[in-house]
Amino acid sequence: MLVESRKVPALQLHKASGRAVVKLGGRVVYLGVYGSEEAQSAYLRLVAEWQASGGVAAVEVVTVDQVIAGYWQHAEVYYRKNGKPTSELSVLRLAMRPLHALYGSLSAAEFGPLALKACRERMIDAGLARTTINGYVSRIRQAFRWAVENEQVPGEVLQALRAVAGLKRGRSRAKEYEPVRPVDRGLVEAVLPHVARQVAAMIELQWLTGMRPQEVVQMRMAEIDRGGRVWLYRPRDHKVEHHGMERVIPLGPQAQAVLVPFLSLDPAAALFSPRVAELERRAAMRAARKSKVWPSHSNGARKVRRGSKDQGLRDCYDTNSYRRAIARGCAAAGVAAWSPNQLRHAAATRIRKEMGIEAAQAVLGHRQLETTQVYAEVNQARAVEVMERLG
Repeated sequence: MLVESRKVPALQLHKASGRAVVKLGGRVVYLGVYGSEEAQSAYLRLVAEWQASGGVAAVEVVTVDQVIAGYWQHAEVYYRKNGKPTSELSVLRLAMRPLHALYGSLSAAEFGPLALKACRERMIDAGLARTTINGYVSRIRQAFRWAVENEQVPGEVLQALRAVAGLKRGRSRAKEYEPVRPVDRGLVEAVLPHVARQVAAMIELQWLTGMRPQEVVQMRMAEIDRGGRVWLYRPRDHKVEHHGMERVIPLGPQAQAVLVPFLSLDPAAALFSPRVAELERRAAMRAARKSKVWPSHSNGARKVRRGSKDQGLRDCYDTNSYRRAIARGCAAAGVAAWSPNQLRHAAATRIRKEMGIEAAQAVLGHRQLETTQVYAEVNQARAVEVMERLG
């Protein structure tokens, strides 16, 4: 699906007729007398349209695979943050697989609602969840919207695809994800002794502040304003960055106490390092070792060999390594597995219970109050108390 950038086709002379000619998208286009201003203007216009459309000439019959390829080229440029590709590209690749497999060679102008529903049925048969399928179908429509915008596909195609409604809960064969529930504090405390102190600190920070997993793993001293009684953490990368919004996470006294042991002299370094965590784990193992420690086993004596575990150690956790560390801690503690996102839900529920839904919205950084409703479970005990008095 990944397409290399194409060279601009050259304007050539058709000797038999004396006309200018260019080959775009596998089709020959004649542009008037070679060397004339008319031919040159037509050539520049066609090449500009060809480049804007992702290398698909407007004069050719565009297939579904060409729509996918053109949209992918656009997505590689569009879905980047701080010069790095975002996870959206991986999701797009998965979304386009059934489209390519079933209808890749079909003319894009002939792709309609029934074809889109056939792609959706393949996703259901593959065992994907309803919400995932709806997201994939939306991305397929987005690819066709891009194709309409670039005059590769008639607008009627997109209008027809919009008629395909999303799958509703309990109204299809698609499986359902269990909603994310807030994790109980008892499960959190059971895991803390079984994870590295870096992971334990990230867990506590999420529990206290409700920040996202991505926000806690990338914390750096340079992004924390410690000038007031409440510190302000402004993550460099965050979910709503592309909307031009600033994300500010207040850090109260308890969160500050968690952070103090990790404040680094290097303001640009990640506060929580898996490399440091591993070195500390090895040092603890050496200290508890009862057999003789040979010189080759001493700290700093061993060289990092190609392919060794040392070579893969990184200076900053990501959301996946953080999640795996918690899963290992749950297994070691012998408790039901829980995920970092459940810590965010727990913080939202606790804040909503004590301070109200607007307070939870402000702390979590949601633009829509409805989004906070998803994260903050309604306090049933409080509802029972109210009805006992008023109902």
